Amino acid sequence: MTTNNEMSPRAAWLLILAASAILMITMGARLTTGLFLSPLNTSTGLGVATISFAMAVGQFMWGASQPVFGAVADKYGPARVIVLGAVLLAGGLAATPFVSSEWGLLVTLGVLSAAGAGAGSFSILIGATAQRLPAARRPFASGFINAGGSFGQFVFSPLTQVLIAGPGWIVAMLAMAATTLLTIPLAWFMRGKGPDAKTSADTVAAAGPAPIAGIGLTEQLRQALRDRSYLCLHAGFFTCGFHIAFLVTHLPGEVALCGLPVGVAGTALGLIGLFNIAGSLCAGALSTRYRMKNLLALMYASRALIIVIYLLAPKTALTFYLFAAALGFTWLATVPPTAGLVGKLFGTRYLATLFGLTLLSHQVGGFFGAWLGGLAFVRFGDYSWMWYADILLALLAALVNLPIREAPPARAGLLPAAKA
Repeated sequence: MTTNNEMSPRAAWLLILAASAILMITMGARLTTGLFLSPLNTSTGLGVATISFAMAVGQFMWGASQPVFGAVADKYGPARVIVLGAVLLAGGLAATPFVSSEWGLLVTLGVLSAAGAGAGSFSILIGATAQRLPAARRPFASGFINAGGSFGQFVFSPLTQVLIAGPGWIVAMLAMAATTLLTIPLAWFMRGKGPDAKTSADTVAAAGPAPIAGIGLTEQLRQALRDRSYLCLHAGFFTCGFHIAFLVTHLPGEVALCGLPVGVAGTALGLIGLFNIAGSLCAGALSTRYRMKNLLALMYASRALIIVIYLLAPKTALTFYLFAAALGFTWLATVPPTAGLVGKLFGTRYLATLFGLTLLSHQVGGFFGAWLGGLAFVRFGDYSWMWYADILLALLAALVNLPIREAPPARAGLLPAAKA
C-alpha cells in the first residue's frame, strides 16, 4: 500500500533501473575518451598536450553543464534534458573523427559531447530519483545508480579498446555515438517531476537550520554558498575529479611508459569500473548506517595509500590490474555520500542544481587533472609529479570532510523488493 506521494516498489525499481542504464551509457562514453588520445594524436599530429587540453575542457564542461541542466530539470522535469543530452553527446562523438584542428576538438570533445553527457549524468538522475523516493531509500538508490555508471566503464572500456585495435578508432567513436542514442527511450521513465519537487519537508536535516519549504532557487543557492559544510564537500570533490580525470586520460600513457601492451590500459579501466560497482553499492548501503562524511574521509585517505603502494610496486600488468581493482572500489563511490549530504543539508527540491554545483567543482579538478597530466608528460617525460600531487590532494580531501556538520543517520531499511 502506497500513499499518493510515494511510489510503489515496482515503479521505484523501474525508475532506478532506467536511471542506472542512462548513466551506464553516458559514463561509459565519458570514461573511455582517454583511450582515444593516442589514436587522435597519430591521426591529427596535434600533440599530447593539445589533445589533453581539449579533453580537459571536456572535463570542465561536463561539470559546468550539470548545475545548468539540473536547474532546467528541477523546473521542467528531467526527461527533456536527457533527450537533449543524448543528441548533443551523439553529435559530438560522431563529429570528432571529421575534425583535425585544436578548435575542432574543443567543440566536439570539449563542448558538445561533454555537455551532452552532463545532461544525462549524476545530478539530473540522482536528483530525479531523490524527488520521488522517501529519504531512507535515497542513499541506496544513489549507490545503485552510481553502480550503473561503473558498469558502463567496465563494459565500454575493453570493448572500445578492441574496436580501436580492430576496425579502428573512427569505427569505435561512431559506434559509441550510436550507442548513446539508447538513452532517449530510457528518458520516458523520467517524465514529469516528483512529489518532492514541491517540498523538502521529509528531509532528514543535518545539524543546523532545517531547509525551508518553498524557498526560491536564488535564495537556496545563497544559503548553500555560505554554508561551510557545503563548501567542504566542494573542496573534497575537487580532488576526486582531479584524480579520476588524470587517470582516465593518462592511464594509457602510463601503461605505455612501462612498456606494456595497450590492452592493459583498457582492461585496467574496465576493472576500475567493475570493482566500483561493488564500491558504489557498499557506499550507498553504508550511508544509511554511518556518517557519510566519515565514509568520504576514509575513501580519500585510502586513495593516497593505494597510490603510494602502486609507486613502490614493480610495473607489471598484474600491478596495474591490482591497482585498478583497489582504486576502483572507491572510484566514484564518493558520489552517493556526497549527494546524500547535499540532500541532508538542503533537501531535495533543488538537489539537481546543488549537487550539480558540487560536480562542477569535481570537474574543475578534472580539468586540471587531465590538462596538467599532459603538460607533465611533455615537460618531464613521465607522470611522477602528478602522482605526488594526487597523494597530497587525497590526504587534504580526507581532512576537509571531517568538519562537515552531519547528524547520525536514522537506521533505515533498503529499497523493498517489487511485488508481483
